[in-house]
Amino acid sequence: MTDSDLNALKIDKTNWQASASGAAKPGLWRRLPRKVGWAVIALALVICAVALRQIFPASVDVETTSVSQVYPSQGVTLLNSSGYITAQRKASVASRTTARLIWLGVEEGSLVREGQIIARLERDDVLAARDRTGATLKASQAEIDRARFELTDATQNYERLKRLLDEKIIAQADFDVAEARFKKAQAGLAGSTWTAGASRAAMRESQAALEYTQLRAPFDGVVLTKNADIGDIVTPLGAAASAKASVVTVADLSSLLVETDVSESNVGKVKVGAPCEIMLDAFPGERFPAQVHMIVPTADRTKASVLVKVKFRKLDPRVLPEMSAKVAFLQRELAPEEFTPRLAVPAGAVVERGGRKVVFQVEEQRVQAIAVETGAQIADFLELISGPKAGARVVLHPAEPLKSGSRVTVRK
Repeated sequence: MTDSDLNALKIDKTNWQASASGAAKPGLWRRLPRKVGWAVIALALVICAVALRQIFPASVDVETTSVSQVYPSQGVTLLNSSGYITAQRKASVASRTTARLIWLGVEEGSLVREGQIIARLERDDVLAARDRTGATLKASQAEIDRARFELTDATQNYERLKRLLDEKIIAQADFDVAEARFKKAQAGLAGSTWTAGASRAAMRESQAALEYTQLRAPFDGVVLTKNADIGDIVTPLGAAASAKASVVTVADLSSLLVETDVSESNVGKVKVGAPCEIMLDAFPGERFPAQVHMIVPTADRTKASVLVKVKFRKLDPRVLPEMSAKVAFLQRELAPEEFTPRLAVPAGAVVERGGRKVVFQVEEQRVQAIAVETGAQIADFLELISGPKAGARVVLHPAEPLKSGSRVTVRK
């Protein structure tokens, strides 16, 4: 067999390999120009980006505020200041003598009446002094009785001897002795009277010293602090380390006022009797009607301010001394309906969309446009007659592109 015969027996694999690799016929991609291919890829990417933007829109950076209860008085407020509740009648009950406290009948918060005994000090020495003074007084009274009897006898003898002298029955010397005795008896009675007066004064002094051992309430009020306990030494000076200068502190809660500092530049806006509102940190949702009671006629040079005292028009029993307070000085008296708070938002949160007023409420990083009906403007707020509830978070100054469903990021 020749070489030509062997070559004729070989299998031609050229078409088979081309068919297996798919390269036998050129595909669509190979038939398109290269620039057109890249344009198709770019268009596909753009379509994907738009679709993703629709499904996951970009977050908008926003500032939020809350729907809150606003008092109409905020629209007529001249200025605001802060201060503290103070009692104008307040006393530290102490003793005029140095003694040990043996009984205490009150504690913090106890109601006391004027003259009520609230504490007692040891008084054995005072009682002994009173008894001694009492005995001296009785002795003085007995001396007065003796001097009176002596004067009566001397007077009778004097009168009798005077008649006998006129009749020249006795000598002048006998009459002189009777006269001297009479004058001596008069002086003795006067001296005994003065001694008895001194004894009575000493008795009153001992009674006063005894009364000082009983500490009484100076007026109707409430015990604010208890400064001493049974067994403590109470002294007016409190010089010793263990001595107490006062036992309790009592305040008249009917005399509570707010003392607040007003800057010198604004004190001209404050007038005695002008209407005010008091806000207490202890009761943040309430406002108490008040009026200016007094402008203290002196300034504090260190703070460049003037002390103003504001009086409650109706004192609430929950108000206590030393509470922190804020005072709003008003332009005018409030109408009865202006004491009720109203639902409101800052005016910058309300915008117009599609011919209606809306606010954008923030809910789980998205906003929802809610139609609202507004009422009166209160300072920088707009009253909401209808719309979100109190406490809802809304967007402040929403931008034009913002719409319902937009993702937002709250600006810190």
